[in-house]
Amino acid sequence: MKPYYETRLRIVGPLVLYAFGTIFFRLNVYFSEDLNMILRYEWIGISAGYICWNLTRWVVLLIQRRNPGLGQTKKRLLWLAAVYPFLVNIGVFIRLVAHSWLSGKLFYWPGLFDYATTTGIQLFYHSIYIAIYEGIYLYRQWQQTNAEKEALLKVQWQGQFESLKNQVNPHFLFNSLNSLSSLISDEPAKAERFVDEMAKVYRYLLRSNEGELTTLKTELGFISSYTHLLKTRYGKGISVTVDVEAVEDTCYLPPLTLQMLVENAVKHNTILNHKPLTIEIKAMPSVHQHVGQLMVRNNLQKRTIRTGSNQVGLSNIAAKYQMLSKQDIVVEDDGQYFTVLLPLLSETQLIKAV
Repeated sequence: MKPYYETRLRIVGPLVLYAFGTIFFRLNVYFSEDLNMILRYEWIGISAGYICWNLTRWVVLLIQRRNPGLGQTKKRLLWLAAVYPFLVNIGVFIRLVAHSWLSGKLFYWPGLFDYATTTGIQLFYHSIYIAIYEGIYLYRQWQQTNAEKEALLKVQWQGQFESLKNQVNPHFLFNSLNSLSSLISDEPAKAERFVDEMAKVYRYLLRSNEGELTTLKTELGFISSYTHLLKTRYGKGISVTVDVEAVEDTCYLPPLTLQMLVENAVKHNTILNHKPLTIEIKAMPSVHQHVGQLMVRNNLQKRTIRTGSNQVGLSNIAAKYQMLSKQDIVVEDDGQYFTVLLPLLSETQLIKAV
């Protein structure tokens, strides 16, 4: 909540509620009591209103900090329902103590009718307090979620554009067709498979914008076709190994994530038969995520001729993970290996599923 708005609300709110409550609950006091009694009611009502307002505000904000986001709304409401009777009775107690003190009497517990009446009024006030702060919180969370969805859509389209620009370009197409041409006359069977895998690659690239996520199984199937093209072109100069158990097939990640990382490795490293580029894709357990992580690692043998940086691709991947799950990817370069750790997502972890 913005400071200026919060300060104004905390000053004006209790006064407005007190005036509202006076009209509905205490109007008879102004016609049946003397001036001293009226002033006493005014002082007690306003003071108790400020105390209860700020106490309830503190409790609601504490619950929000410990159970943040739209996904934990139900949990927050359960906590609020649990503390609601205590807050109401604190309000009743404050009013009773104040009346006893101003009347010069020891504390007394009221009769059932007086207690029920005071409790009913406090139920009304505390419902308003909670509704104000929880309502504002939900509205702002809804606004933030919409803003994040718009940002995610922008990142998604930018990622698709970069992927298509980097892969469905004349150089990639030329290299693929050149490899195919050399196979047609010498190895027609391999040429036929090459065409099939090439078709799968382009089909996946063109359909990858249909959703924010894809299953790990689908992404690995695409990588299998993509690396087949690379192996056909580079032969023994490139090696791609995948070590992922079948249980991981139910995990999710943004589409084209693995392709961007493999393309990044090919783009920035030398590829020679006697000095092959090795790329490893491996599922790893993680203490931070319930599902685990996916490690994509390649040995470093950087090209002597510098190529354009692929930071845009890595930035897009990082932004997608932030938007979808509030999790970060990990990028490591120890001089021997370039490693990227990707969180594997489950449906319950996704912001958009909350």
